[in-house]
Amino acid sequence: MTLDPGVFKAYDVRGVYGTEIDEAGAELIGRAFPGVAGATRIVVGHDCRLSSPSIAAAFVKGAREAGADVCELGLAATEMVYFAVAEGGYDGGAAITASHNPPKYTGAKMVLAGAVPLSGDAGIGEVGRRAMNGDLPLADTPGTLTRDDTLTERFIEACLKFVDVSKITGLRVVMDAANGMAGRYLPGVIERLDIDVVPYFLELDGNFPNHEPNPLLEENREFIEAKVVEDKADLGIAWDGDADRCFFIDDAGNFVPGDFLTALLADHILRQHGPSTIVYDLRASWAVRDAVIAAGGTPDEFRVGHAFIKRRMREVDAIFAGEVSGHYYFKDFSFADTGLIPALLILELLATSGKKLSELIAGFRAKYHISGEINSTVADSPAVLQRLRERYADGTQTEQDGLSVAYEDWHFNVRSSNTEPLVRLNLESLVSEADMERRRDEVLAIIREGA
Repeated sequence: MTLDPGVFKAYDVRGVYGTEIDEAGAELIGRAFPGVAGATRIVVGHDCRLSSPSIAAAFVKGAREAGADVCELGLAATEMVYFAVAEGGYDGGAAITASHNPPKYTGAKMVLAGAVPLSGDAGIGEVGRRAMNGDLPLADTPGTLTRDDTLTERFIEACLKFVDVSKITGLRVVMDAANGMAGRYLPGVIERLDIDVVPYFLELDGNFPNHEPNPLLEENREFIEAKVVEDKADLGIAWDGDADRCFFIDDAGNFVPGDFLTALLADHILRQHGPSTIVYDLRASWAVRDAVIAAGGTPDEFRVGHAFIKRRMREVDAIFAGEVSGHYYFKDFSFADTGLIPALLILELLATSGKKLSELIAGFRAKYHISGEINSTVADSPAVLQRLRERYADGTQTEQDGLSVAYEDWHFNVRSSNTEPLVRLNLESLVSEADMERRRDEVLAIIREGA
C-alpha cells in the first residue's frame, strides 16, 4: 500500500501515482470519506488519466466497504460531478482527478451535499488522518453499486439554460480541450450552437500528448493564441485538465487575464439579473470592483481559494464569483465552479453585443496595469511580510489573506504558499504600465532581500 501523507492538500488529494498514492491507498481514502462527510449516498466520477479508472474503482470499493451506496458516473468532468451531487440530492461525491497536473499525477476532489467542498483540517485533513491511521471500521453490509450513463446530456442541457442559445450565432471560435475532460461534453455542446467551431484536442487522452492541460501557464497557451490569429477566429477558449476552469484568448490572439474576465462576466450578469453581490478574490484588479459598482452590484472581496469563495457566496447570497486563476462560480450552479457556463456566457455576450472581445477588454487594459502573479522563493515568509509592513506603513494595510497594501492609485497583495517556500505577489497600478513595473520591481526587491 502506498499513501504518502503529503497527498492530503488543503482542498483536495493530489500526488504522483504509484509512488505517493496507489489503488490500495485510494481504497483507504474511499473508506474514510463517508464517515467524515456523513454520507450514505455518494457519486464517483473520474477523469481520463490512465490511472483514474483503477483509482476510481478502488475509491468506490472503499466507500462501499464503509457502507455507502455508490453511483458510478464513469468519465466525468469535475463540474459534472458537482452537478450530479446537487441534482441527485446525494450526500457527497468525489471526482477522481489531478486537475491540471502532468499525467503522472492522480488525486480526488471531494464534496458534501449540495456540492459544498470538503476541505481544510476538519475535511481533507480528517480523511487523511483516518486513512493513514487505519481508523476505518467496516460496515456489516457493503453499500450498493449503481451506474449513471446519462449524466452528460443532463449536464449540457442544464448549462445551456444559463444563456439564450438562439442568440449565439455568427461567431468563429477556437476551442482547445488539451485532451482533457472538456472533450467529454464539448461535442454535445457544439452541435447545439449555431457557430463555427475550430476544435483542437477534444479527444480524451490521459497522456496529454499535445500540451499539459494547464492554460494558466503561458507555454500551454501558445498554441491556441497562434490558432486564433491563424484561423481568423473571434476568440479562443481553453480548458484545464478536469474542465472546471476555462481561459479566453481575444480576437488579436492575446490572453485575457482572469480578473478582467471576471469584470466582464459580472457586468453581463448584473445587467441581465439586476443588483446582486459579486464575490472576487483579493488578488484581483480593481477593474472587478469598479465594473460591479458601475453595473449596480455590490463588490465583495474575499480570500483566495475555492472553499473560501464558495462559503462566502452562500453567506452573502452572491449570484456570481470569479478568481484570477480562472475559476468562475454561479449561484444557480450550486455556488460551484464550472468551465462550461462562463464559456457560454462569453459567447452570448459577444454575439449579442456585436463587439469583439478585444474591444470589450480594451478599457480594462488601458486603465488597469496588472503584474500577474509572481512567485519568489524565500527562506522566511513571516520576515518578508514584516519588512513589507514596515516599508509601506503609510498605506492602508489588511491581512485577510497574506498582506494587502493599498494606496490611491496602486495596490498589492503578498501571500505565502501553503505547500512551498514561496510568496506570491500580485500588484496593480492605475497610473501606467511603467509605474506598475517600477513598483513591482521595488516590492520584489524587498521580498527577495538577502535571498
